[in-house]
Amino acid sequence: MLNSNKHKILRRLKIVEGQVRGLQEMVEKDAYCIDVITQTSAVKQALSSVEDALMENHLMTCAVDQISKGKGDKARSEILKVYRLKRK
Repeated sequence: MLNSNKHKILRRLKIVEGQVRGLQEMVEKDAYCIDVITQTSAVKQALSSVEDALMENHLMTCAVDQISKGKGDKARSEILKVYRLKRK
């Protein structure tokens, strides 16, 4: 993983961690259900952006490396696996 990407991904994950802690506090304090659901949606979007960044990094580094080393089938298989996971 590229160092700059690693830093960005870790930063995003720390934000998600804070959001999840906020969700826990909301539930503990019996916050209004719609407010909690709104916040869970924000967490899902934040995690989705982490997945996107990881996939972009994989395509720019690992997949390109695999293809250049004649392992195109492996690269394609991994890309399809992640694509299917994202669609769920």
